[in-house]
Amino acid sequence: MSLQATPRADRVHIAVFGLRNSGKSSLVNALTGQNTAIVSHVAGTTTDPVYKSMEIAGLGPCVFIDTAGFDDIGGIGELRMQRTRRILDKTDIAILVLDGSFYENLSSQTEISKRIRPLLSDEEIHWLTALKEKRIPVVGVLNKTDLFKKTDVMADTIASVISESSGIPVVPVSTITGHGIEGLREQLIRSLPEDFESESITGNLVQEGDVVLLVMPQDIQAPKGRLILPQVQVIRELLDKRCIVQCVTTDQLEGGLAALAAPPKIIITDSQVFRTVYDKKPKGSLLTSFSVLLAGYKGDLKYFADSACAIEGLTENSRVLIAEACTHAPLEEDVGRVKIPAMLRNRIGQGLKVDVVAGADFPTDLSGYDLIIHCGACMFNRKHVLSRVEKAREAGVPMSNYGVTIAYLSGILDKISMPE
Repeated sequence: MSLQATPRADRVHIAVFGLRNSGKSSLVNALTGQNTAIVSHVAGTTTDPVYKSMEIAGLGPCVFIDTAGFDDIGGIGELRMQRTRRILDKTDIAILVLDGSFYENLSSQTEISKRIRPLLSDEEIHWLTALKEKRIPVVGVLNKTDLFKKTDVMADTIASVISESSGIPVVPVSTITGHGIEGLREQLIRSLPEDFESESITGNLVQEGDVVLLVMPQDIQAPKGRLILPQVQVIRELLDKRCIVQCVTTDQLEGGLAALAAPPKIIITDSQVFRTVYDKKPKGSLLTSFSVLLAGYKGDLKYFADSACAIEGLTENSRVLIAEACTHAPLEEDVGRVKIPAMLRNRIGQGLKVDVVAGADFPTDLSGYDLIIHCGACMFNRKHVLSRVEKAREAGVPMSNYGVTIAYLSGILDKISMPE
C-alpha cells in the first residue's frame, strides 16, 4: 500500500467465509478485478487469510479477506480454522459463499422444494450462527450459478428460498460470467453498518478556523523522515476541517506558543509528555493526546476512562496485561513495554506483574488479570478494538488505553478534553 493510500485499519473489513471449493477465492478475484487469491479445484488451497485493499463506489475504502474453508480437516486444518476465527473479531461485513453446484440439476419448483433441505451444512449453520451472535451483517452468495440448467429465474428462486430460511440476503452470482457481481456490490453497500466510522478522530473538539498546536516528540518510535500513523491521521483531519495547524517537538513548545498571536484552541500532544505539556499550556487552551483521540475513534473512551480508576485498587499481587496492536522489536523507550510498566510499578510497587501481548495475540482467558491497558490501536479497525472491549467486559476485567492511563497516572485525567 502506498503512503497516500487509506490505512487498512480505516477500511471496511469484508471477510469471505465458506466451505472448501465453494468459490471464495474466485469471488474475491471477481470483486477486486484482480487475481488477488490463488484459485484451484484442490480443496484447501487457501491457508492463511489473504487481504486485498480496494475502493468501491458507495462503500469507499475497503479490504477483502479471503479465508480458509471452514470444513478444513486434520491438525493443519484446525490451525487454519483458528486463524479464520480470529478474523471474526475484525469483520465489519461477512460474505457467506454457498456452493451453487449443489443445486445445478434442479429443474423445477418441486425439485427445489424437495432438494433445498438440508438448506445449509452443519458447518455453514455453525458459522452463520457465530456471525449473527457477533452482530456482524451477513450477505449470502449463491455461487456457480453458471452451472444451472435453467435461466437466471431459477437461480433467483433458489436464492430467495435460502434467504427466507436463513434470514440473510442471498445474491446469485457466477464468477465465470460475472453475473450478479454488481448486485453483490450493491448489497454490500446496503449492509454497511450505519455507524461505521461515523465519528471523526477529533470529534467536537475543533471546528473550522481553530488554531491547533501539535506536540510531537520525535523519538526512536518515529524513525527519521517519518511520522507515526496517529500523527498523520490527526493532521490530515485537522486540515480537512480547515483548522490552522502548528507542529512542534516538546523542547520547542514554549517557542511554538510564543509564535502564536493568541493561545491555541487546543493542544494535542504525545501522551508520554502529558504532564510536561499540561504544566506549560495556557490556561484557556484545551489539552488532549493522540492516544486519547484514537481511543474515542477506535474504541469506547468512556469505558477506558472509567477503567483507569481500577489502578487505585492494584497491589503488588495484581496482574496487568499490556496489549499492543502492532508487532515490533522492543525499544529502550517503548511506551507500552517500558514506560507504562515503570509508571505503574513506581506507584504500586515493583512486584506488580505485567504481561505484554502484540498483534493478533490476545488471551482467550482474561480472568487472571486485574487490568488491561491497550495501545491506541492505529493498526486495528474499530470492530477489532470493540471486540476486545467486549471480551474484557464479559470477563469483568477493566480495560483502559495508553493515553488515558498516562493521564490518570499523571494526575490530569479529569483535566484533559475528550471528544464526544
